Amino acid sequence: MTPFVFAFKLLIAVPVALVLALTAIWYIWESGNTVLYDSFAQKMFAGLENYGLLAIPLFMLTGEMMNEGGMTRRLINAARVFVGGFRGGLAYINLLANMFMAAIIGSATAQIAVMARAMTPEMESEGYSRGFAAATTAAGGLLAPVIPPSMMFVIYGVLAQLPIGDMFLAGILPGLMLFAAFAGVIFVIGVIEGFPKGRWFTAPQAVAALVSCLPAMLIPAAIIGGILFGIATPTESAAIASLIAFLVGWLIYGELKPQRIFGLFRRTAINASMVIFMIAAANVFGWVIIYEALPQKLAALITSITSDPFMFLLIVNVILLLVGMLIDGIAAVILITPILLPIAMNDYSIDPFHFGVVMCLNLVLGLLTPPVGVGLYIASSMSGARPGEILRSLWPFLLAVALILVLLSRFEWLSTALI
Repeated sequence: MTPFVFAFKLLIAVPVALVLALTAIWYIWESGNTVLYDSFAQKMFAGLENYGLLAIPLFMLTGEMMNEGGMTRRLINAARVFVGGFRGGLAYINLLANMFMAAIIGSATAQIAVMARAMTPEMESEGYSRGFAAATTAAGGLLAPVIPPSMMFVIYGVLAQLPIGDMFLAGILPGLMLFAAFAGVIFVIGVIEGFPKGRWFTAPQAVAALVSCLPAMLIPAAIIGGILFGIATPTESAAIASLIAFLVGWLIYGELKPQRIFGLFRRTAINASMVIFMIAAANVFGWVIIYEALPQKLAALITSITSDPFMFLLIVNVILLLVGMLIDGIAAVILITPILLPIAMNDYSIDPFHFGVVMCLNLVLGLLTPPVGVGLYIASSMSGARPGEILRSLWPFLLAVALILVLLSRFEWLSTALI
């Protein structure tokens, strides 16, 4: 009966955190093991007793301060210096600025919202279709869950009990591959459709744009450099980054007013609490997974189909794609990691970092695919383009992601080379 209760709640759009908690309550009652009710609250709290989870609200706060402090606009100008003169220059600028933002925000939905609002009108004014402008922005948002810092990597690292810093390192090469694949898509579409030629900055304009951007670049430097050189943990790097974002936005750019800080804290607290509560609820849902031996049952089924790790990952990719179409990516990571990771490690000897990169990239595709497609609807809302219009321009980018996923599934070293 429990699986039907779980599926029914999802179908009637009950928030995933409540689905997990209520399903656990139902399972305890149905199994008669009601003594578990006595430790229900402690079990939820235990799911949050992890230092690494502090990185989530801190990265969210950094992104909020960047938007408020005018750093996003300066990063876009800096991207113009490097790619602005190519044919289809604004599309490349959009993509490169998304890569800069991915190294700061770590959230695909937040990044899509910010960049769609900033880039779509500008691209449209230079002759790009609104659908393509929004599609490029939405595709660029897929870089956020792979290029560090990534909230999905933080959550996966906590659930899998892996060093989050190493998890971030595992995402660097796949993130660069994804960026290169998207640039290739823009080039091909530009040749076919005859995109407008870009305009290079003059030398003084380029210098001014880069100098103006330098303080904002301290943020990704602090995050990635601190982790790479072992100076700070991901959580400490997130705290340092949020402090730098505040000081740069307030003292250097003068756009972040101290009186707005309370509003930033409030938005961050609301957004972070939803993710944190989901993790707490997933911890009690773990009782269902443990007592029903779901990983063992699923392992028996999949190992009867194939013993090849690559084929296993291809099967998992199909499963995750379907799950990602129905459930938010972060919720899906919380739900699926305890079930599939033991199978990957114990039955197929797949490196947990490798599995995490493949899983997180796959699940974030659900942001851009119906019927849920939160990122798709955010891009539509912020740009004014219809979802169908965006999808028509988006499918080449989705094919590029599918190709990268196959390569990552086949070659483990692409994820583990830097660890």
